[in-house]
Amino acid sequence: MGMAPEIANLSFEEALKELESVVRRLESGEAPLDESIELYAKGDALRAHCQARLDSAQARIEAIVADRDGKAQGLRPFDEAAG
Repeated sequence: MGMAPEIANLSFEEALKELESVVRRLESGEAPLDESIELYAKGDALRAHCQARLDSAQARIEAIVADRDGKAQGLRPFDEAAG
């Protein structure tokens, strides 16, 4: 499996690639029980890291608020724009 960098230092793309590798190994059914348990724990940590990165990105997205004439009036958070 190789030495993986600290999960907290991985970009979203790197963590997703690692997670896909973990899932493939688990789905193959070839890993011994102890390795499967370690892989599951690593996969869960990678999933949580990816979710945190997505949540952070979503929080940074802002929608442009337009007035009646269609001119930009300001910004509002993503959650308010979606609702």
